[in-house]
Amino acid sequence: MTAIQSVAVFCGSNFGYSPLYKKAAQDLGAELVRLKIALVYGGTTKGLMGVIADTVLGLGGQVTGIITQKLYEKGQFHAHLTHHMVCPNMRERKAKMSELSDAFIALPGGFGTFEELLEAATLTQLGEHSKACGVLNIAGFYEPLRLLMDKAIQEGFMKPQMRDTVLFEQDSALLLKALSSWQAPTVDKWIDAPVP
Repeated sequence: MTAIQSVAVFCGSNFGYSPLYKKAAQDLGAELVRLKIALVYGGTTKGLMGVIADTVLGLGGQVTGIITQKLYEKGQFHAHLTHHMVCPNMRERKAKMSELSDAFIALPGGFGTFEELLEAATLTQLGEHSKACGVLNIAGFYEPLRLLMDKAIQEGFMKPQMRDTVLFEQDSALLLKALSSWQAPTVDKWIDAPVP
């Protein structure tokens, strides 16, 4: 079991159309507080990002927000966080979020959420860190990602063991438990070329 003290949560700066997404953000926030795990996130009040931060803060938990200078200047910064940091750009923001976190969770979101999750998983694959990555697969939101990973394996671009680099769960408590017991796969990235 890995002692997880902080989790970076990637999620939408919009709410999505289903109320299930907001509820998932609230449930995850409450579970983080129950387990005394600090939240690290993108630092804004917008969308699901604001929902999870407000939930954790409202229940007495710790929240570190890391926002880019551009978003800060647009007034999107959450003013009531435990800790905050303004980074000059997205690359430095992501690096700082990774540095301050023991694991990663993605809720539903858009391009930014996908990119952050897949970068974290890629760094695990490359051995640059050994931190668990998971998704809250609310209403099957991340099923297309699971199918894409399966397709990459079928077509010889990923080894089957790499499927476990990203954990899929629908329940916050189950996901956090899975993240705490996860071990990085030890497998060579390279796949032999097919015989002509």
